[in-house]
Amino acid sequence: MTTDLFQSDDHATELTPEERLALIPSITTRAELNQVERMNINAARVWAMRRRSLQRPDLITDAFARELHLRMLNHVWRWAGRFRTTEKNLGWEVFRLTEGVRNAFDDARAWLDYSTYPLPEVAVRLHHRLVAIHPWPNGNGRHARLMADILVASRDGEVLTWGARADLVATGEIRACYIAAVRRADAGDFTALVAFAQS
Repeated sequence: MTTDLFQSDDHATELTPEERLALIPSITTRAELNQVERMNINAARVWAMRRRSLQRPDLITDAFARELHLRMLNHVWRWAGRFRTTEKNLGWEVFRLTEGVRNAFDDARAWLDYSTYPLPEVAVRLHHRLVAIHPWPNGNGRHARLMADILVASRDGEVLTWGARADLVATGEIRACYIAAVRRADAGDFTALVAFAQS
């Protein structure tokens, strides 16, 4: 059984026809797309978790975030590493994306500098802010989780497991728990999201 590549589902940001045209490899099913993206993202994770990457002075900046997204999806999408240019049904308006992402990283650095929150909570709050802004055409949650993982690893913190390393792209009970925790964080209660990231 094949699945239409651009069939709408409950976990993917809907792509515009122009965004769809930016697909690099010849792929016909959502399963193939997920597999190619997964391989690209795993390679980016390996790069990001190297000591040399973790010691970069620009690690907690919007510039690094763009480079990370590019490395995560550069073999899949031509727009990898570039903020979206179309409005979505969630996230900030396009004209506010640059400011929003920059402010999210400025806040994260301040939280670290002033020990506002424990390290895992700083990482989870940065993740939450990036997901809320939704700067990329797609891959927002995966990018935000990896960015949180990088932040923790750069400070030699305890590894975040995000629901015991469950596949949070696939629909299921664990993803539902993650979404529920994100929604509680939307209302200002980060307890469940921090716990989920550490479970």
